[in-house]
Amino acid sequence: MGNTMNKRVKALIAVLVTLSLPAVLASDDSIQPADFLNRVFAGDLPSSDTVWISGEKQQIAESILGHKPDYLRLRYWGDQSRSAWIMEEIGKTEPITVGVVVSDNQIEEIKVLAFRESRGWEIKYDFFTRQFNGASIEKRQRLDRHIDGISGATLSVKAMTNISRLVLYLAESTFT
Repeated sequence: MGNTMNKRVKALIAVLVTLSLPAVLASDDSIQPADFLNRVFAGDLPSSDTVWISGEKQQIAESILGHKPDYLRLRYWGDQSRSAWIMEEIGKTEPITVGVVVSDNQIEEIKVLAFRESRGWEIKYDFFTRQFNGASIEKRQRLDRHIDGISGATLSVKAMTNISRLVLYLAESTFT
C-alpha cells in the first residue's frame, strides 16, 4: 500500500510541474518600461507627451482593436521623426505590455516588455518580432505586410499586430 501511495504522490507532483511549466516560461524575463525607453534613446530620454483617444481617433482605435479602448489617452516619448510608445493589450486573458518605436511612420522596433499569459510566449522572440521591422500602415489602418502567426499563440499574435497598427495610426495622425 505504501508503494502505491508513493507512486500516486510522484505522479501528482509530475502533473503539477508539467502544468506550471508554461507559466514559468512565460514570466521569466520582463523588461521595465524605463529600461526600454533608456535603451531606445541611448539614455537621452526626451520628454513625454500625450495623445488623447477621442472622437475619430477613438472610433479608429476601436476598429483596430476590435473593442473600445480602456484608456482616454496614451503617453509617448519623442517627436515626429522618432517616437516610442508603451501599450498593453489583452492576449487571451491577460495583458501583454509592448514597447514600439516608430521612425518616419515605420516600425523601427517592437518588443514585448511583459508577457503574463500561460501560452503564446513565443511572440517575445526576435524570429517573430523581426517581421514588424519596417512595417507601416496603409489605408484602413492595415499593415503593409503579412505577419506570420505562431501555432498556439493566435490571440497573442493578434494583440501584437493590433498594437502595431494602433501605434502606427496614432503616430501618423499625431504628427501630420
